[in-house]
Amino acid sequence: MDGRSTAGNKRKNDQRQYKGIRMRKWGKWVAEIREPNKRSRIWLGSYCTPVAAARAYDTAVYYLRGPTARLNFPELLASDSGPDDEMSAASIRKKATEVGARVDAETKGVVVGSDSKKACWFEEKPDLNTKPEPENESEN
Repeated sequence: MDGRSTAGNKRKNDQRQYKGIRMRKWGKWVAEIREPNKRSRIWLGSYCTPVAAARAYDTAVYYLRGPTARLNFPELLASDSGPDDEMSAASIRKKATEVGARVDAETKGVVVGSDSKKACWFEEKPDLNTKPEPENESEN
């Protein structure tokens, strides 16, 4: 056997959950898409969750390829506006990042439970506008 067959097997076993996204070394999920008939890519953003990145990709692929595009979440396709004939890469990027950011915000807003929820940064810091209470020195 040569080295190519093992690499091919590894690639087959490493099936990605969503199309059009990848994970950075530090844990962020990114999405980008290649423009049709061009070598350039449209950067769709960096997200905390793979679902947000996949939704951003779905939005972009829908606006680029129309209703016949293969989507990660076809049931969640926004039917309020269809793809325009002449959308620029900048407008596609803007719409995709809006969707991805909204999904990220919704995901972060989910409360798992009061015991497992970490306190927010503003709850951990003291209020510097209040006068501190004097410490008890009588215990010395």
